[in-house]
Amino acid sequence: MHILVLGGDGFCGWPTALHLSARDHEVTIVDNLSRRAIDLELEVESLTPIRPIGERLRAWKEVSGREIGFSRLDLAEDHDLLVSLLAGLRPDAIVHFAEQRAAPYSMRSPRAKRYTVNNNVRATHNLLSAMVTTGVDAALVHLGTMGVYGYGWSGSAPIPEGYLTVKVPTPDGDIDREILHPANPGSVYHLTKTLDQLMFSFYARNDGLRITDLHQGIVWGTQTPQTVLDERLINRFDYDGDYGTVLNRFLMQAAIGHPLTVHGSGGQTRAFIHIRDTVRCIEIALNNPPEGAKPQVFNQITETHRVADLAELIGKLTGAEVAHLPNPRQEADANELNVRNDRFLALGLEPTTLSSGLLEEITDIAERYQHRADLTKIIARSVWRAGMPTSGDLMTELPR
Repeated sequence: MHILVLGGDGFCGWPTALHLSARDHEVTIVDNLSRRAIDLELEVESLTPIRPIGERLRAWKEVSGREIGFSRLDLAEDHDLLVSLLAGLRPDAIVHFAEQRAAPYSMRSPRAKRYTVNNNVRATHNLLSAMVTTGVDAALVHLGTMGVYGYGWSGSAPIPEGYLTVKVPTPDGDIDREILHPANPGSVYHLTKTLDQLMFSFYARNDGLRITDLHQGIVWGTQTPQTVLDERLINRFDYDGDYGTVLNRFLMQAAIGHPLTVHGSGGQTRAFIHIRDTVRCIEIALNNPPEGAKPQVFNQITETHRVADLAELIGKLTGAEVAHLPNPRQEADANELNVRNDRFLALGLEPTTLSSGLLEEITDIAERYQHRADLTKIIARSVWRAGMPTSGDLMTELPR
């Protein structure tokens, strides 16, 4: 297949592009390099050294003998250019990663909130509009988030994959209706993903677009079999308070002798998936597009853990101390999370679960590049509402 990977320079997009190329698909990356610009804004870089996109692509050709195309294009701003690109390339499939992906960043400031909405919602709608305008019948796979469901309001009931069957009372008796699972976004970022799924529902029904929405858990790990082939291909390792995912942050903190920063009680249960499984799930979804006039939804997770349990595990493995800081998020101290992921399992996914071997792999990366760490960027400073205490206020009180 000829596959467009939108946002293919990012944490999930780059290893996905390499994985699909290694599987002999023709791949073109479309990216506006905004994640690199946000590094400059936040004054913090990936712990791992990320080479310019041109060097990355040249390295992949040297290592694999395969070429990946690249187009620098802003989906949110350049609708006409996107139409021209789709009309010219006529891709068989499109993977959509081209959205600002961090909940904390989306709550950082009024500007960050507006940027996240403008970028994410406009990018998605421009893509759907361009597909209709050009008549490109490509299977679209979108990286969504488990966060559209919210946390802790469904108790121990399993969260289904996207849809619920509900009874609607009528004068003639109850009728069954299938609806999208009620959304309960916990940040502006999650709000944009909720709006995405409404747009997908409309364009699938109205224009027959074939869309798969992947409600993904928190990604941990860094490397895939392709990104380890050459240091120039290395994937991102974000550790800062806005973009660093919790397990990667714990492992990096342990590697440099920093206390593990648990926000609040640590009783929050979250869904997780390794980056290796992310790229596999994308390929499975591409090979199994939906039929009919509604998007299909997969819950893209492999396991769930309480944050406090992860901190305890890493502490035992590394000897790191645990520091409980005020929670900058507006959320419950603890929650249940029971998630169905039957569809990927039925389609052949063999989950990569938490293991000491993979933890050591990430720790090795953290130790190798620890000289690149800026310790002042570790503590989360984005808060969910005015007047909430910020964990940054306790930075000087952390043990060293």
